[in-house]
Amino acid sequence: MNTPSNFLDGRVVLLVGDITEQDVDAVVNAANSTLLGGGGVDGAIHRQGGPAILDACRDLRAGQLHDGLPTGEAIITTGGKLPARHVIHTVGPVYGRADGGEASLLAACYRNSIHLAAKHGLTSIAFPAISTGVYGYPPALAAAVASRAIAGALQVDSSIQQVRLVFFDPLQMQTFLIHQQFEV
Repeated sequence: MNTPSNFLDGRVVLLVGDITEQDVDAVVNAANSTLLGGGGVDGAIHRQGGPAILDACRDLRAGQLHDGLPTGEAIITTGGKLPARHVIHTVGPVYGRADGGEASLLAACYRNSIHLAAKHGLTSIAFPAISTGVYGYPPALAAAVASRAIAGALQVDSSIQQVRLVFFDPLQMQTFLIHQQFEV
C-alpha cells in the first residue's frame, strides 16, 4: 500500500485502495444514469453494499428520478452493508460526448457530491476517479478538473473535514499527483 498524499492542510487525502472499504460518512458512486447498477465502481458498491442500495435507487427512479440521474448531478442513498453510512451517486460525463462540456460536467460531479454531503451534515467523503474508466475521460485531464472542483467546493462547504480520493492502482494515483492543481 502506498503512503497517502495530502493536500489543502490534510483535508484532501489520496490513497490506493478499495472504495467499498472506506470508513467515511459517504462514498461516491460513479453511477450510470439508471442508478440500477453496472460495472466498475458502480458494480462494486452495489455488490458490497447489498440490496438496500439498489432498493433505494429503485425508489428514487419510481419517484423523483423517472428519467434517471442527469450527468453532473448527485443524489444520496443508504450505504447498506458498506462501512460508509451513505452512498452519493453521481453520473460522470462520457468523454467526447458532451459537446465540449465534459470538464464542466465532471467538475459538477465533485462539487454537487461535496455540497450534498455537507447538506446532510456529513463530514467525510470518499471519491473514485469519476469518468476515467469505461467513460474514457483522460486521467491527466480529469485530475486537473477534479482537484480544482474539490478545492473550490471545500471553500464553500467548510463542514467537510476530509475528502479521500481512492485510486484503484498506484499508476492511477501517480497520474493524478502529477496533474493535480490543488496548489497552483
